[in-house]
Amino acid sequence: MNGILEPPLLNAIAAMKYVHMTEVQHKVLTDMGDIKSDALVQAKTGTGKTIAFLLPALQNLLTGPKLPHGQVGILIISPTRELAVQIAEECDRLTASLPTHVDCHTAFGGTAKAASLKRFMKGNPAVLVATPGRLLDYLSDPSVRKKFTGIRTVILDEADTMLESGHLVSVRNILKQIPPKSEGWQGLCFSATLPSRVRDVVHHILAPGYKHISTIDENEPPTTANAPQHSIIIPDIKDTFNFIQAFLQTEYEAAPDNFKAIVFSSTANSTRLLHDLFIDIIPGMPVYQMQSRMNQSQRSKATEGFKVTKKGILFASDVVGRGMDFPNVGLVAQIGLPSSGEQYIHRVGRTARAGNSGRATILLTKPESFFLDQNKALPITPHPESAAIDKKAREVAPQISRQLQNVDDAVKGKAYAAWFGFNRPLLFNKDKIALVKEGNAFSEAMGNEVPPAISAKAIGMMGLKGVPGIRIDPTRPQRARNDQSGGRWQR
Repeated sequence: MNGILEPPLLNAIAAMKYVHMTEVQHKVLTDMGDIKSDALVQAKTGTGKTIAFLLPALQNLLTGPKLPHGQVGILIISPTRELAVQIAEECDRLTASLPTHVDCHTAFGGTAKAASLKRFMKGNPAVLVATPGRLLDYLSDPSVRKKFTGIRTVILDEADTMLESGHLVSVRNILKQIPPKSEGWQGLCFSATLPSRVRDVVHHILAPGYKHISTIDENEPPTTANAPQHSIIIPDIKDTFNFIQAFLQTEYEAAPDNFKAIVFSSTANSTRLLHDLFIDIIPGMPVYQMQSRMNQSQRSKATEGFKVTKKGILFASDVVGRGMDFPNVGLVAQIGLPSSGEQYIHRVGRTARAGNSGRATILLTKPESFFLDQNKALPITPHPESAAIDKKAREVAPQISRQLQNVDDAVKGKAYAAWFGFNRPLLFNKDKIALVKEGNAFSEAMGNEVPPAISAKAIGMMGLKGVPGIRIDPTRPQRARNDQSGGRWQR
């Protein structure tokens, strides 16, 4: 990369003990033409995209006019706190050996705003990694906006989710608060998946004539080849937890010495349920959870714990579904429907990273199995141990019944309500009676003799008022505490 990157950056890469660049890193530096160009970059998960966008951004920062003290030169927008922290850590490692000190600051929710804003205002935040909500909060202050007048590069990581309807309004509002694109700042958008709907809105960040760089062969599956992908069909939703236990025990027995797994669930409350139910699934096995209802201290503790453990299980919602790098994850399991085919791909990308091997399995009930038909491009085949897992599921049923008695009824009730919120638009073609029947069977799977009652407010929000089988909680007229927030279900 001599002649493209400044010697200090090359020395920094060497200090990180990187010998060879990944394909996406090489293509970004060689195919952009002008390294200051705007670019839309697509590469499979686990291929080093963070370094790929940090290198051109830092190169432009180091070779351009001196950035005034206290100004933000590089703004990186991330969808989650955990990913923002991970990007900042990678940036710190990359800049640690530079002769010119480069400060990387973070801004995200769940932390004391006053303290972090004070550090930001008094510091020299040449690089800022932020989530949309906290960044907008910062930018509402005119004195903060002045620190962005020298912006050189704006980066959207996980661009597909950042430019979808849930985040697009925030991105637009952020762009209104910083210098306009006409002032010449560089735009970079990176993701593993780029649906056509995203390409229609990249003009908010990228100038006409931007470079489109991809390392993905259109004739290849969009997921890594190092992770065989399987499916297990659960014949009856009432058997869900039996199958999860049987599956995880089967996978553990196949590789007991280095068993490290992430088990994804659809909502924060279902993640809590699985964690509490399976916390003692394997004696001596560390079990963690990560979901949006945990405070920042709890999330940070779980993230760091799972990163350093050699063996363990992380029950997670999609707060870790994108971009997060946990070393040596050998198995990714998905329980129920992902929100989209793209989200399935990102979840699978938590294993088989950086050339390592891994495996992935999705467990679906029969009504959910349409996902396989709708995503035939994904290389998903039936699990080779399906028959053995089915047999073991029947054997562990009494054990599951006992374990469910130890799970708090409130946890079950929240998971039940969240099940409706997530699945209502996805299952049974809007047949509400069939949906409630399936949801109540899920309640039975949790060991409930009668389905938990749901507040009238939540029932109304989900459009299930008057549907037979739904129980209204007369003691909860207040605003429902379910997994819904702004029309999106919390991960």
